[in-house]
Amino acid sequence: MAGYRDLKVWQLAMLLAEEVYRLGAGFPKHEVYGLTSQLQRSSVSVPSNIAEGQGRNSPNEFRHFLGIAMGSLAELETQIILAQRFNYITEQQSGKALQLADEIGKMLKGLQKSLTND
Repeated sequence: MAGYRDLKVWQLAMLLAEEVYRLGAGFPKHEVYGLTSQLQRSSVSVPSNIAEGQGRNSPNEFRHFLGIAMGSLAELETQIILAQRFNYITEQQSGKALQLADEIGKMLKGLQKSLTND
């Protein structure tokens, strides 16, 4: 198996984290330790868990860490929706991030399934 940096899902997760940091930069200052911080942590968690799982050199452990990444992705999606509801970001901004998150989620599920079949 290729290294984690070669995985398309990791590359997309990195792009999503970058997008989330850009979005959070425009949030109100009172959210620095609130929603902004939560968004940043969950967005960083997705590619980090993909990398850690792949680095374990065990299909079972990799599958486990992909599950953690999926949980972080669901958390992130919820936080993006909240940011839109609080009018911190536009529907267009949230739509772009959520579309990318959806694509990553599908890829994570597919990768998990492929590890189950091995």
